[in-house]
Amino acid sequence: MKFMKISPKISLIFGGLMALFFCSIATAAPDFNGRWRLDPAQSSALDGWQAMDLVINQQGSEVAITHEMRWRTTRLDATNLFSTAQSVELPDFFRVEQRHMAVYPTKGGHSHAVSSWLDDGKTLRVEILTDVEVSQGDVTMRIYQEYRVSELNDRLTLIELHSTRNRPLVYVFTKVTEEGK
Repeated sequence: MKFMKISPKISLIFGGLMALFFCSIATAAPDFNGRWRLDPAQSSALDGWQAMDLVINQQGSEVAITHEMRWRTTRLDATNLFSTAQSVELPDFFRVEQRHMAVYPTKGGHSHAVSSWLDDGKTLRVEILTDVEVSQGDVTMRIYQEYRVSELNDRLTLIELHSTRNRPLVYVFTKVTEEGK
């Protein structure tokens, strides 16, 4: 079998183009928009729920994150709307674990959220102060969230820290394609 000899100049040009291609993939801003389906095997327990999808819609500085939750025939859709340009007050901030923990928002209380982009737009950071009712009375819970999209834009990891917990909650999602809906 004969092989065609490639000149060093062509090989160098081809290698440079391939390096440029892979660098552009690695530095491209991730696409947060779309539907993301929870991978239960890779995630913290979803006690109180059987399934969760996140639907993310980013337009400019606004990021809407809709939680589509399911438990048997019960369905719940709740949207948290954040802004990376300014802090926001959320009258109905939704927390995934509130049903399982039976720690509900204070009646008439609001949540205050500040969000920003980290790592050149690869991570959405959200910090929330939310008033909740516990057996000892009303308290303010501090929540820190990071939404990270993989380099291939096919996996979303949500890391969530609560001032009331010592361990983070970690939820891993896969991007849902049109065929997977």
